[in-house]
Amino acid sequence: MKFKYIHIVLFSLLVTVSSCKKDVPPEKPTENVTLGNSGGVFVVNEGNYLFGNAKMSYYNKAENSTVVDLYEQTNGTGAGDILQSMYVFNARAYLVVNNSGYIKVCDPVTLANTATITGFTSPRYFLPVSNNKAYVTDLYANKVWIVNLASNTISGSVHLNGWCEEMTEIFGKVYITNYTNGKLYELDAATDLLTDSIPMAKGCSSLQQDANGKLWVLCSGDAALSILPALYRYNPTTNNVEHVYELSGAPSKLRANGTADTLYFLNTDVYRFPITASGASSFITAGTSNFYGLGIDPVTSHVYVSDAKDYVQYGRVVVHKPGGGFLKEFNVGIIPGDFWFQ
Repeated sequence: MKFKYIHIVLFSLLVTVSSCKKDVPPEKPTENVTLGNSGGVFVVNEGNYLFGNAKMSYYNKAENSTVVDLYEQTNGTGAGDILQSMYVFNARAYLVVNNSGYIKVCDPVTLANTATITGFTSPRYFLPVSNNKAYVTDLYANKVWIVNLASNTISGSVHLNGWCEEMTEIFGKVYITNYTNGKLYELDAATDLLTDSIPMAKGCSSLQQDANGKLWVLCSGDAALSILPALYRYNPTTNNVEHVYELSGAPSKLRANGTADTLYFLNTDVYRFPITASGASSFITAGTSNFYGLGIDPVTSHVYVSDAKDYVQYGRVVVHKPGGGFLKEFNVGIIPGDFWFQ
């Protein structure tokens, strides 16, 4: 699983790599790509640590056209250093920029920047819990930030020791994965109080709710401590872990299809796990590709997987049909790690 800290190592390698191999640019982006409120796919490209070359790519499915960096094209400047994730809520797009320590508030279609929320340590993921409040997880702060969406300011925080990652809300409870401690935290969205701490394997990072209301949580484990990776099925109604599926390797990026009856995750290849099955199976073979980001179109259930290549070249996205079979591919920015479907 590759997060911000890997770029520290990569930074020292970039000079060596770039001295013997030129950055390979994508095909010339379509400058007159049609934007719209539906039918498009945003691709969040992290960029290289300390280089400030994060990019927001936009792909128009109907036209099969791509802008490699819509944010810079619209605003005349880059988004910042390590673009981690994106969330669209109440006609605003929130771009979480990890190493820059801020969130860009933008128009959800053009990505025109309208405000910047500052004061974070190393923000990761954004989750609105009301019209005026959102939570933001953090890599180093040992807390989850509370954001006032009306004023675009930090209004408080909840202490949660360790590195927190993805979140989701179910029945007024916010479930937060903690990578460091291997916990699934439960917060009351109305009071901001910690109401539960469910033990899981270390490397707890991504989660999805299925069609039956169950919460699935993916943990990458810790090889140094002989802790196996695992996929947990948790019942938020009974507050019980119903099943633990032990895995191998370093799984990441748990995602669900449009009907929430099939799960997908990365583990070198793309794996598929129907929620009624007893285990996962390889769905898309990586081959020589370096799979890094994963997204499932909520309407078509097409599987979008990104290839980060050598973390220096521009990346690409490959799209597969839900039943299997290559559909198309397109070029994006450096280190494509996340998706947002209009």
